[in-house]
Amino acid sequence: MDYVSSHFETGILAWIHWRIDAIFIFYLIIGFVFIFKYYWEKPWGYLDEVIAATKTVYEQNDQTISLSDPLKELEGQLNQIKMSILLSEQAAKQAENKKNDIIMYLAHDIRTPLTTVIGYLSLLHEAPDMPETQKEKYVKVALDKADRLEKLLNELFDITKYNAHTVVLKKEKVDLHCLIAQVIDEIYPTLSANGNTAIFTADENMSIEADPEKMARVFSNLLRNAAAYSYPQTEISISAKRSVGDIQIVFENHGKTIPSEQLGVIFEKFNRLDEARLSYTGGAGLGLPIAEKIIHLHGGTITATSKNEIIDFIITLPISS
Repeated sequence: MDYVSSHFETGILAWIHWRIDAIFIFYLIIGFVFIFKYYWEKPWGYLDEVIAATKTVYEQNDQTISLSDPLKELEGQLNQIKMSILLSEQAAKQAENKKNDIIMYLAHDIRTPLTTVIGYLSLLHEAPDMPETQKEKYVKVALDKADRLEKLLNELFDITKYNAHTVVLKKEKVDLHCLIAQVIDEIYPTLSANGNTAIFTADENMSIEADPEKMARVFSNLLRNAAAYSYPQTEISISAKRSVGDIQIVFENHGKTIPSEQLGVIFEKFNRLDEARLSYTGGAGLGLPIAEKIIHLHGGTITATSKNEIIDFIITLPISS
């Protein structure tokens, strides 16, 4: 500016020359204003993006959230949250549908014996002069159905207690030979009705620390289940063997192969094969879930396998629990 002003003497150049510092300061201020404005508005823009994205998290669609490059990590987290919400809502709908199915099944299971009881009692009431043999037959049918109804209700109360974790185990030393032999004797009429037999083999001195009453219920439920699904005139084998730190008990029967999708839910409450639900022996579908709860309370596991028309239920129990 000194060189230019020395060769070109004009009023404007002179004015600029003497005020050059003020002009620099002016442009510097303008530059800082624009820089401040840019960096001030940018975070607010990111914030607006995040707010808009959070509104789409709860939308019922599969549209993914997309944010600017500096927010990619947050974008991934928001997409995970949205996916979790969608899966949770889907699970809630499935649970609602299952609850409705459970209510329908329970209504069917309870109504069937109750209708029979009411029907036979009505016949007895309307015909007081009925022959004694016929009256005895009707009373027996009504009593049998009432007993079945009581068992269904007891199962419902029991599974509720197990789910509420209010069951207390009374453990003692249990001889497996004696306990399973007792269960087989109790179920003998059910087995013999279809010509089935039950054989138990185990090592000598096989015993565990367990609640004998509840463990007997596990074995009873599994043996009844095996009898219900076994081919007639076949053998149900029960075996027990000791390994390092635990005992494995296997219930094996010959019957229709259970599909893999059915095996995946076989221990769920109210789960039964359709043919069992229509049979007079069909329970509320709580026998296996109750057995699983009892085994878990004893610190063990229970699994089911089915292949080539052979069904196995395998129980693993710690020797000391």
